[in-house]
Amino acid sequence: MLLPEKNLLGEQASPYLLQHRDNPVHWRPWSREALDEARELNRPILLSVGYAACHWCHVMAHECFEDNEVAELMNSLFVNIKVDREERPDIDQIYMTALSAMGEQGGWPLTMFLTPEAKPFWGGTYFPKRSRYGRPGFIDVLKAVHSAWQTKEDELLRSADTLSIHVRTHLAPMQGTTSNEVPLRALAEKIRAVFDPQLGGLRGAPKFPNAPFLDLLWLNWLENGAESDRDTVLLTLRSMLAGGIYDHVGGGLARYSVDAQWLVPHFEKMLYDNAQLIRLCSYAYGGTHDRLFRVRIEDTVKWLLREMTVEGGGFASSLDADSEGEEGKFYLWTRAEIEDVLGVGDARELLAIYDLANPEEWEGNPILHRRRHPEVLDDSSEQRLRTLLDRLMAAREARTRPGRDDKVLVDWNGLAIAAIAVAGRQFARPEWIEAAARAFRFVLESMEEGRLPHSIRGEKRLFPALSSDYAAMISAAIALYGATHDDSYVDQARQWLDKLDAWYLDDAGSGYFLTASDSADTPMRIRGDMDDPIPSATAQIVTALVHLAAVSGSHELYQHGVRVSEAALARAQNQAYGQLGIICAAALAQRPMKLLINDPAGETFIPVANQIPDPRRVDIIVGLQENAAERDAGVKIDRSTAGAWLCTGQICLPPIHNADSLAATLRTPHQSTNSR
Repeated sequence: MLLPEKNLLGEQASPYLLQHRDNPVHWRPWSREALDEARELNRPILLSVGYAACHWCHVMAHECFEDNEVAELMNSLFVNIKVDREERPDIDQIYMTALSAMGEQGGWPLTMFLTPEAKPFWGGTYFPKRSRYGRPGFIDVLKAVHSAWQTKEDELLRSADTLSIHVRTHLAPMQGTTSNEVPLRALAEKIRAVFDPQLGGLRGAPKFPNAPFLDLLWLNWLENGAESDRDTVLLTLRSMLAGGIYDHVGGGLARYSVDAQWLVPHFEKMLYDNAQLIRLCSYAYGGTHDRLFRVRIEDTVKWLLREMTVEGGGFASSLDADSEGEEGKFYLWTRAEIEDVLGVGDARELLAIYDLANPEEWEGNPILHRRRHPEVLDDSSEQRLRTLLDRLMAAREARTRPGRDDKVLVDWNGLAIAAIAVAGRQFARPEWIEAAARAFRFVLESMEEGRLPHSIRGEKRLFPALSSDYAAMISAAIALYGATHDDSYVDQARQWLDKLDAWYLDDAGSGYFLTASDSADTPMRIRGDMDDPIPSATAQIVTALVHLAAVSGSHELYQHGVRVSEAALARAQNQAYGQLGIICAAALAQRPMKLLINDPAGETFIPVANQIPDPRRVDIIVGLQENAAERDAGVKIDRSTAGAWLCTGQICLPPIHNADSLAATLRTPHQSTNSR
């Protein structure tokens, strides 16, 4: 049965798809029905993938998809499918991999042409309507692809078959081999060699936060005492937090900077970037006590709670780069505007520390940054600056706000919940822990038959979830357990693991797919090994398994986590840079850490552990009775005296009965290496 000859996006939940509901293009959402229509008509599929905060997606939409001439061609020649990459990262990953295999640089909007069987045969990213920027015009592209389909269909089908085999081999490799060789130190040396020695981050432009790279460097510092790796992470964070990529007025990090100095942001703000920023700054503060990290955590959490929290407590996905048709307009200031809000004297005081930059080729108003004064001043001075910035923020509220993509993505929310819970512990902020718990309940209440959705918006849910959703929420549960000592979070994590095993585990029992076994519209099941700006689904699963095993005292679960990590590690050997998350997770699996604490008053050891978070470690508060975690560790805890027991793998240090000794132990990376 053919679908109606009209745009079918009007009933979708995704704000990105709804942005295109009035296009003259006969868009279909990705569905079995749309794929069946292409087969019935024997027409190629034109697949367009983007997301709500994507600037160039908006540009192509205005130039092409809102244009009647372009729409007429698309409607007559293709079955046109729109995909929100955040709702369907499985679809995006398949076709982005295909584009890369064609030798093209990936990005969004992703524009792919598929056979009626949904196999890719040609593609690109952004196309203007008419040829410019050195790019072919979209009208010419549509005509050329149609002509090729009419005259060379057999050749295109063969090419699509070959390309699909490549994609499947790349994204869904067979099981069979395992590895326990974690190249942590070697990869850290290679990464550090390509980092900018003055400003951190990868050399050149654009500059992205690249959290998986920073995670690996930080872990190598913890595991192997590589001070240069620690310093590289700290340099990168400090440079980002001083640059224009950070919103000094309202808090929060933009997705990337278009230059090599962290100065000119691409202004969209993503939940996942800021969740990972909070997490990394928590590690950095725990290791350095540099107040810069505390201040930026506080500002970023405030921004999340103020601007990104939806009704019910979940966190929205992103804020757009554009407002009133201009990129960054909401965030930019002229000196005259600042003087108008603050007065000349107060403006001079603010701009003695902050600067307004007009870099070459930047056409907007100046960008506020703090690169000349990146260090935090004394408390009184910083509070005064914050007062001035708050006045700017209040004035900024009168501007037209960027659009907010208010769908709640479960895996991104898991990252945010865990990060906020850890920061809440670290800085004794119970209101943050409660905000994390509220978001957790929001996700919990969205389940049906015990299964998670991937996306939530209002009353609409997108089922089934991805394996990354379960992994991220298991880790969120463990983080909240650490913050509250409430065993119900561990119980919920076990229930989610049961669903993960039931719907995502492969036949060999040594790995997981990204999509559920009952996902009806997926062209191929992929493993989810590849990192995005966040660690891959596989990396998150291994981490969740290892941490849940530690907190629950299940040696059987730990052994399963090791099997999964070793299989994933073998798959990652040929493309380690794209799978750094797996390398980190495998290192955690080889030598997991847990800290058993007997601190009845909660005033001696628990505050120390809270203040020094460690990606390798879970903390367990022992009760009056022996529990499974201590039995698994082989520790006999003397409950008559307060103390702490740090265990790495199956080896535990002697009991620690002094808070200063515990702090020194937790801050010393060599301590774990000495217990190998």
